[in-house]
Amino acid sequence: MRREKACQGGTSLAYTARVHRFFFLAFLSLVGLLSTTISARSEGLAKSRSRFYYSDFDGSIGSARIMRHYWVPVTHPDAPVDSRLDPRLRKAATIAQDRANARSKSRCWQYVKTALVESGVIDSYPKTNYATQAGDELVHSYGFKRLPIHDQFAAPVGSVLVFGYGAAGHVVIRTKTGFVSDYWTSNRCKYPLVAVYGKFSS
Repeated sequence: MRREKACQGGTSLAYTARVHRFFFLAFLSLVGLLSTTISARSEGLAKSRSRFYYSDFDGSIGSARIMRHYWVPVTHPDAPVDSRLDPRLRKAATIAQDRANARSKSRCWQYVKTALVESGVIDSYPKTNYATQAGDELVHSYGFKRLPIHDQFAAPVGSVLVFGYGAAGHVVIRTKTGFVSDYWTSNRCKYPLVAVYGKFSS
């Protein structure tokens, strides 16, 4: 009997010790969690709508700006080739692109005129001064036609595009991947598109 009571007492003590150990470990875990939270807040890891805070492996605190919006560049397909157009227009586009500057020199119509003459598409140097006058002169004096195109990126290679209104405007030749005059660009023109012109093979 005494041995049984001793065994029961030993079992009870062991059980009590395990319970105490469990609560002690739970207490230590809670203290650790609280200290980590307090440390994080004190080191700047609190919630923020504009920055994300993180802790590096060495314990240092870092942050990064939270991006809620992002910009995706717009890409356009290569310009189509219209086999009905005079192939010398494509040659004019190549000539203009070879001579294009990195930035505009405000001489777009002059560069386009030169490329059209040197490619043989037209046989004399146009007389108009402003880019917005280019389309009318090309139609009336050089046999160009206005094409039924209303989006500059849909214009075929070699076509001439006129933009603007009044004296403020721009003129370019369509290349495979962009637009060229006294400089080359792949961007949309800031002026409204007036018309797209081309000369058909005879």
